[in-house]
Amino acid sequence: MIESIPDSEFKQRHARVQGEVNKSGLDVLIVHSDEADFANVRYLSDYWPIFECAGALIPKEGDLILLIGPESETYARDRSKIKEIRKILQYRESAEPDYPNIKLDTFEAIFSQINNGKPVKRLGIGGWQVMPVAVYEAIKKALPDTEIVKADNILANLRMIKSENEIAIMRQAYKIAEHGVQQVLAKIKPGMTELQVVGIAQEAIYSKGAEYEGYPVYLFAGKSTNNAISRPTRRKINKGEMIQIGVGAKVCGYCSTISIPVCIGKMPPEMRRLTEVGLEAHKKTMEFMRAGVAAKEVVINFNRFVESKGCSENLLYGPCHGTGMMEVEIPWVEETSEYLLQENMTFAVDTFLYTQNYGLRWERGARVTKDGVEELSKKYKEIMEL
Repeated sequence: MIESIPDSEFKQRHARVQGEVNKSGLDVLIVHSDEADFANVRYLSDYWPIFECAGALIPKEGDLILLIGPESETYARDRSKIKEIRKILQYRESAEPDYPNIKLDTFEAIFSQINNGKPVKRLGIGGWQVMPVAVYEAIKKALPDTEIVKADNILANLRMIKSENEIAIMRQAYKIAEHGVQQVLAKIKPGMTELQVVGIAQEAIYSKGAEYEGYPVYLFAGKSTNNAISRPTRRKINKGEMIQIGVGAKVCGYCSTISIPVCIGKMPPEMRRLTEVGLEAHKKTMEFMRAGVAAKEVVINFNRFVESKGCSENLLYGPCHGTGMMEVEIPWVEETSEYLLQENMTFAVDTFLYTQNYGLRWERGARVTKDGVEELSKKYKEIMEL
């Protein structure tokens, strides 16, 4: 069992990202993360902010710098693989304390010290979607004449192809998620609330070593299963209705995801038929995938299959998206996706079909290989009637 990504791999990441900064014509790259969208900063530092947010600054020359909020220095020094750490007010928590007695750094001071004091003419930002306005405005104030560009592609491209260590950790995370699903299937009963069943899954994954949930573990029952995105409630579970289970575990910063539809008792005929189509489409998607295949071809073939079953109107989206440190991460697999699948890309094969009264999702991880895919979980690939 791998306990963590080794220091040597973090050093390789630092060298690679700095090389890409130079290739991109940037003077500096700042990648942003927060507690929920932690991946960019954790990928480079293993630091995972809590309450506050964080950044990693990658200059053209010299060492990387971890940017943190005022309260997190001791935590960051215990955790971070980036040794240079600076505290910036704008990375504080959202309640906006002033911290009058804590000595803080400024972007102005940091920018004047990097790259041997050379001016920052072009700065890239990674984590564009999640960077707070306060951090962005502080950067703009410190560099009023600098060109600031969106540069999410740099970290995304590096994270897209997984190393042997990353894949091994993801396999561990899937074993834990499988245990969570198994415990839910063993203990779920009519009359339990959705939230009570979520508690079963949470206890199971933490007992097996998960550091966190891979995403908010969910269980929906009845009509709410047609929500592609939702949250569990105190609603009680009944026999004969659709139940949607989603369990994921986070291990060393990497996520797993297993989603399956189940029913306590027999599924009504129409529900069973759509569930069977969803399962078959789910399996077909993995048959369409292998290194060298254009991503959009996977979607085209998936859509054709669903259409052949007369279920196009039941399709919201599909059929898969990147996964790794985040349960959903770049790259998406869509009809507009021109890139080719590459060996050791990892995807969540995500098959969601729905009607007005219920929905169903089959989801599991897959690693792209030369000849097809490695399924990161091979369990729970049959119709589940408990």
